[in-house]
Amino acid sequence: MNYLAHLLLSGTNEELMLGNFIADHVKGSSINSYSPEVQRGIVIHRMIDHFTDQHEVTALGKIRLRPYVNKYAPVALDVIYDHYLARNWELYHQEKLSTFLEYAYGILDKHKAIMPEKTQYMYTYMRRDNWLGNYIFPEGILKALSGLSRRTKFESNLHMAFDCMMNEYTVFEKEFNDFFPLLHAEIKSKW
Repeated sequence: MNYLAHLLLSGTNEELMLGNFIADHVKGSSINSYSPEVQRGIVIHRMIDHFTDQHEVTALGKIRLRPYVNKYAPVALDVIYDHYLARNWELYHQEKLSTFLEYAYGILDKHKAIMPEKTQYMYTYMRRDNWLGNYIFPEGILKALSGLSRRTKFESNLHMAFDCMMNEYTVFEKEFNDFFPLLHAEIKSKW
């Protein structure tokens, strides 16, 4: 799951949401510099990633993506799944996507000063260009994958995952809609 899913799966707890958002840039013992609730958000982020990475439904999507992006298939699938979350938002949240994003951005804005430096840098562009709101459009996913492709240490061809997504659009959507309620139930039980 990518940023949109992590924010949604945080519920209404601000610190948990912050932890869930920054987790990828919190390494080793630096977790201890955060409040217990932010730490819990970091742990929940890792639970989400583990559950997603190990699930049989997501394995199918990664198999389809591997010929396009090789070892980056899990990364590509996370971004692709955020598209389907945005596209089917009304199935998973009672507010409009734009309303939720203003709420989430407001929380992240309030806590930006304590985010890891890499997260602050990335968040500046995410907020300015409304990455998460643009995930609803296939072009927004292409832009996200292309940006990730440029930032990987090795050649990833992540932008090529977009072709796979478009070729198998309804298959990915069905798998997402089969998987996400299971993930949501699993994580909600950990709040």
